[in-house]
Amino acid sequence: MKFLIPAALAAALAVPAAAQEAPMQVQRTSEGNAFLPANTEVRMRLNQEVTTRGDTWNEGDTFRLTVSNDVMLGDYVVIPEGSPAMGRITWMTNRGMFGKSGKMDIELEYVEVNGRQIPVNGTFRQEGEGATLATVGGVLVAGIFAGFITGRSAVIPEDRELVATTENNLELAIAASEIRRQPVGIAPIAPRAPSAALAATPNAEVAGELAVAEETPAVINNSSN
Repeated sequence: MKFLIPAALAAALAVPAAAQEAPMQVQRTSEGNAFLPANTEVRMRLNQEVTTRGDTWNEGDTFRLTVSNDVMLGDYVVIPEGSPAMGRITWMTNRGMFGKSGKMDIELEYVEVNGRQIPVNGTFRQEGEGATLATVGGVLVAGIFAGFITGRSAVIPEDRELVATTENNLELAIAASEIRRQPVGIAPIAPRAPSAALAATPNAEVAGELAVAEETPAVINNSSN
């Protein structure tokens, strides 16, 4: 038995399958909240001198700093100038005999904004002047009294500016689409999720061009006694 196919249906079947598939209609979703990207630069100044001289400071001690510039995302201030920050001495050796200089390593730990601690990264080494040519020459001349020739203490003076970078992406309580349209204001930080990991790096168009500090620990040169 033979079946006849209507001409219109036959013509439709003859068209390639790809040509029959119309583009799928999709709805654009919300971009979600804006993020201050990880590795955003945060500049801060020491509130006090930190030194290997004397017994004022010990390994493990913390010290305070103050953010010296607003940290911006678009027109919003995320970390205001004047925000408190905290650092820690992670290693220290005092100046010693035979020209041994004092040394210490410090780490910048966090910045505080409205009671929220924002983790930052920043590791620095401060060294005294130590075994310079003059010190070595003094040891040779001094002979048995060389033990009385000491190196220099490591000192990071008050108001010294250091640069840290944010450790993680920081979600803000502002829609990403509003970053460029709203007037200047303080950006509220979104509440921290109890167990959710922070989201991936935001779109570059939203984040803007934010400076990224080098990962290599900095060495601060200082020759103060």
